[in-house]
Amino acid sequence: MRRALTPRWLASPSRFAVVSQPTARLVLALVSLVLLATLMAVSAPLGQPDTSLYAGIVEAVRHCGSYYAVAGDALRAGKYPLEPFTTFPLPTLAVVAGSLPGLAVTTMLYCLVAAVAVAWYARLTLALKTRAARTLAAVLLFAGLAPLLRTDLSNLPETWAGLLIALSLGVHRPGRWIDAVAFGLAATLICDAAVLYIVTMTGFAIRERRRDETLGWIAALGLLAIVLAFHAHAVAAIVTSLDIAVGTDAPAGTGSVVSAFASATMLDYAPLWVAGPVVGLALFGWTPWRDAIAPRVLGTILLAVLLIALLDRSGTSQSALLVSPLLLVGLVLALDGLRDLFAAALDTRRITVKRIIR
Repeated sequence: MRRALTPRWLASPSRFAVVSQPTARLVLALVSLVLLATLMAVSAPLGQPDTSLYAGIVEAVRHCGSYYAVAGDALRAGKYPLEPFTTFPLPTLAVVAGSLPGLAVTTMLYCLVAAVAVAWYARLTLALKTRAARTLAAVLLFAGLAPLLRTDLSNLPETWAGLLIALSLGVHRPGRWIDAVAFGLAATLICDAAVLYIVTMTGFAIRERRRDETLGWIAALGLLAIVLAFHAHAVAAIVTSLDIAVGTDAPAGTGSVVSAFASATMLDYAPLWVAGPVVGLALFGWTPWRDAIAPRVLGTILLAVLLIALLDRSGTSQSALLVSPLLLVGLVLALDGLRDLFAAALDTRRITVKRIIR
């Protein structure tokens, strides 16, 4: 067996440290295809989320408006669909934000961003052994979190849900899952699309035969189902036959994925032909790290990719906010993985066996 290389940045050898030559070449081929796909699938820049719509709903609720009535009127005025009920935002964020001063909401958002940064920097400090790697990790965390500090995004459900998902992942440990479930449930009660995270975590808990944790995530799904049932009933009460339903327009497609992730992070300042391969490399970066949280992060991001490509018809980067806080961190984890793969793929050593007859 080939001896594992000493990691440059990771504190322990990567998952690819001792892979065979055929496996290394196969993985490198797949990575190359992903990078090529992200480069070729780049679409035109996406539009910005309609923050004024959500801000108007919050202000109306703040002035004693009934959530479903004012939200329905706002969606009609913006010519947005009201059916099916999943296109109608959950009331959680608007009701909470509408009951608080705007400054308090902004302060809560900043505190949540800080909590995510602290939780993940502490986790990455243990995973990375050099000061340069830790500094780069901090920069990449900032690149994913800084765009969410915009005050106009504080009224978007996806902003809060994405931060809560990142915090849930940051505090999750084997045997310590209650906080993670609580934050994950909070994310889904703000934005129902965050259910992709609950599904991911449930799948991994089942796969690893963690019975108590599995029951915790299933309970979160059950509570979400109850909330969605009440939500669907409330939406049905205000929808009329004249309201717009989701049409048969084609979904955004794979070309919008790179644009969505770029718009949701500081890659927005880079050309899309640069942002594309960076997004692909960041995705790969979550595979070499030998930590139970890494495949969970990757699984959540991949489900978000499917959501954007197959279901999102908004034409904005809104859905990408669900996973954008952690996406770019994968770049700092990619170096040792690529180094190990190239070392294995290019390994030309041969074993010579000699027979000695005495």
